Amino acid sequence: MSLATDSIFIGALQQDADLMEQVGGRLYGTAIPLPDEDADNTPPPYVIVTFDGLNNQSQTKDNPYDDDEDNVQIGIEVTGETLEQLHGLTRHVRRTIGAYLSESGQDDGIYDTTFSADAIQYDPMKPCYWQVLHYQCSVQTNEEDYEQD
Repeated sequence: MSLATDSIFIGALQQDADLMEQVGGRLYGTAIPLPDEDADNTPPPYVIVTFDGLNNQSQTKDNPYDDDEDNVQIGIEVTGETLEQLHGLTRHVRRTIGAYLSESGQDDGIYDTTFSADAIQYDPMKPCYWQVLHYQCSVQTNEEDYEQD
């Protein structure tokens, strides 16, 4: 499941009806699909969840190949029209993910996380405020990760 950890975060955020209402249902995986390149930018607020890569935890002399634990990086970009809206949304996203991980995370193979956040940015072209929240997750690998489609 470690190669699809972003889908766990997307699912956790989708389950929060209040959050989904606040962002007008604009929750995306990896990127915002636009119907055509001339379309206007997607208006804030919105949230984008990205899979930012993974590292396999360790190699030992007894197992020089893949270990059964991956260190997965997930990014959650949150945008708001105002700084106050951004603050509210980032707090809401963080609480939602924290509650999900404490209740269901281990069922999905996530057994440890570290949280960090980038600086708040402003995009005058849109205009909007945005910030990326980062989750570094210890995720148990399983047979799904090695099966061929």
